[in-house]
Amino acid sequence: MMKKEELRIVFMGTPEFAVTTLKALVDDGYNVVAVVTQPDKPVGRHQTLTPPAVKLYAMEKGIDVLQPEKMKDPDFVETLAAYHADLQVVVAFRMLPEVVWAMPRYGTFNVHASLLPQYRGAAPINWAIINGERVTGITTFFLDHEIDTGKVIIQESYVIPDDADVEYVYNGLMNLGAEVCLKTIERIVATDGQPTTVSQKEMVDGDTTVKPAPKIFKDTCRIDWNKSAKQVYDFIRGLSPVPGAWTTLVTPDGKESILKIYKAAKCESKDAAGTKYAEPLHTHDLAPGTILVEGKHLYIQCADAPLEIQELQPSGKRKMKSCDYLNGMHVSKKSAR
Repeated sequence: MMKKEELRIVFMGTPEFAVTTLKALVDDGYNVVAVVTQPDKPVGRHQTLTPPAVKLYAMEKGIDVLQPEKMKDPDFVETLAAYHADLQVVVAFRMLPEVVWAMPRYGTFNVHASLLPQYRGAAPINWAIINGERVTGITTFFLDHEIDTGKVIIQESYVIPDDADVEYVYNGLMNLGAEVCLKTIERIVATDGQPTTVSQKEMVDGDTTVKPAPKIFKDTCRIDWNKSAKQVYDFIRGLSPVPGAWTTLVTPDGKESILKIYKAAKCESKDAAGTKYAEPLHTHDLAPGTILVEGKHLYIQCADAPLEIQELQPSGKRKMKSCDYLNGMHVSKKSAR
């Protein structure tokens, strides 16, 4: 069986999420001969040209870095081929053309942050939380012509706590992904590139609804207060801390401002038998989006119950606790929409 230091690996990825897996490969003694990542991009108010996290780590370790504008560029393809990679590992990168993913003799596999075939796409962590999933996970699969549809090599589950936000699940899956990647490479090498795989088509029966994970835009993040409190609660934590769910505050005279909401709490109580129920807060006849202030607590009415807003960011101001926001603010006559 080929030794770790003999296996020539090209790693492809861009953000911090990918760095953890790349670091695991290096620390475990694998021969990462090159890294492919996105070009440097202007960031911040002054548009400072900033390298991706993967590039910074690769440079620190003395690993060659390739940053093609186009993956089909003949010069890039020729340069990539010159590394004679046995295997390519992809984490949080873009779609690859066949001329790239079919190049190594052991193929190319992706580390994806969901239990495929569920949540194919660019934002699997966000959408799993938004949809109220209690379990997600990591899937490794061989790349093929369609995005996130290749044959599954390994899957491992990860439990999502009811109060977890994107940052919490991101960190958990980031570490789990590195572990599963190492197991996947061991399995590929042990079988000379022919590990047992499962077709994603076989994983879907007639009663299964495959949920997508499309890219998230600003309009995607707008809160719909006409949904249930549970749905809005999951929506807020599924976008926190980045990019952040938002709503429009409206005064009686029609003045509008944007309010980002980062943390909310369901208004639940227990009866004598220990059964949970939504705390009414005298809101039965309030319209969805109505703001209610009780002491230092801020609530916004949803379709069936209110949510307590705990962390927020008014337009042009810093992120803060809702009690700090209420100090000196007159919000009782405002509504959200």
